[in-house]
Amino acid sequence: MSATPALNATETNAAIAELRALLGDRLTTSLPLREAHGRDESWHPVIPPDAVAFATSTEEVAGIVRICAKHRFPVIAFGTGTSLEGHISAPHGGLSLDLSRMNRILEVNAADLDVHVEAGVTRKALNAYLRDMGLFFPIDPGADASLGGMAATRASGTNAVRYGTMRENVLNLTAVMADGSVVRTARRARKSAAGYDLTRLLVGSEGTLGIITELTLRLYGIPEAISSGVVSFAEFEGAIDAVIETIQSGLPVARIEFLDEVQVAACNRYSKLSLPETPLILVEFHGSEASVAEQAERFGAIATEHGGGAFEWAVKPEDRTRLWEARHNALYAALALQPGKKGMITDVCVPISRLAEAVRGTKEDLAASPLVAPIVGHVGDGNFHLIMLVDPENAAEVAEAQRIHDRMVMRALSLDGTCTGEHGIGEGKMSFLEAEHGQGIAVMRAIKQALDPLNILNPGKLFSL
Repeated sequence: MSATPALNATETNAAIAELRALLGDRLTTSLPLREAHGRDESWHPVIPPDAVAFATSTEEVAGIVRICAKHRFPVIAFGTGTSLEGHISAPHGGLSLDLSRMNRILEVNAADLDVHVEAGVTRKALNAYLRDMGLFFPIDPGADASLGGMAATRASGTNAVRYGTMRENVLNLTAVMADGSVVRTARRARKSAAGYDLTRLLVGSEGTLGIITELTLRLYGIPEAISSGVVSFAEFEGAIDAVIETIQSGLPVARIEFLDEVQVAACNRYSKLSLPETPLILVEFHGSEASVAEQAERFGAIATEHGGGAFEWAVKPEDRTRLWEARHNALYAALALQPGKKGMITDVCVPISRLAEAVRGTKEDLAASPLVAPIVGHVGDGNFHLIMLVDPENAAEVAEAQRIHDRMVMRALSLDGTCTGEHGIGEGKMSFLEAEHGQGIAVMRAIKQALDPLNILNPGKLFSL
């Protein structure tokens, strides 16, 4: 495979000129816009592209990619910029291809519980559109991310324990490949045994194999009843053990989240709550009125067995919204603990039976460290996150954060887990992919070479070439 070479000024200018002829004022080299498109929500440094293009259709994306392939000009797909591992930086320069204007909801098939959308539609916009139909799309990574970006990074979030991740909820994709050809990966049927599963190949490929422009997604009926609640524990082990027993017993929770005492204190200050500042489980049930009441009672008994305190139930929509908004604002609450610092955010996922061991090891590392670092987690599927607050200009703090991060990841791998449950690899976790997959990396490289021989699609991500 050809490594992506550094483009000289002549090649760059030629590519930009041809793109401008196609796009007019929807092609820009403005430095502020370039910097905005080289920055995500992570601590990674901003690496801006040479230009930014705003596409409006699949056909236009195909034309853009053909020009870029002709000039070997890298192309980095951009949705809303909410990724966490440097996915959208431009280490080799090139074009940031912004799909946010491709934001049409093309077709809702209510009888079949699916919807066809363009990649720039955000999850909140989709759910606002669906609400009056009694339908919703459940994948909720916290940020109001674009659905194309969510598919590209195989996003999940708080509802994954019941509804799965983007992998389970994307029925088919339309994607522009590295040569500018357009591929539709499947039909709308709920299952198929026809050939390779191209949909799953592109879901989670982080823009390195093709640029997702349209998606067909599974939908679900809005539950008759929804109830949320919080329960505090004296020790984190009790909270984790309650989660493990809940999942192993088959109790169909919709969401079950863990916040350690540091994160609870941060949420209290930031979201004006008054929760006990001890480890906490935030849980939600979906179903009929009777089933929700039964599930809540069963979970309450499990929590009590493991040292849980009194429940605070939130049945009213406004109370539930307040709780879950506080959870979704956990990053900003954490950053407010030490204003001016950045959050080095990471995640791992382990088999749920090993979750307490994984969390305990990280808590012990933090107890011996000067860093402030809250822990939160989608613990129903063994996934938890660490937010380490660091000054990027302080080499000692960065090194300490990197040390704790590396220990957390290697511990997860030793427990037969993964280096990332939902953030993805990007450029931030490339060093761990080989440790996790071994010779599987060779297969990934062969796929990349077959589909993108010029290495123009988001180069410098996932693995080195």
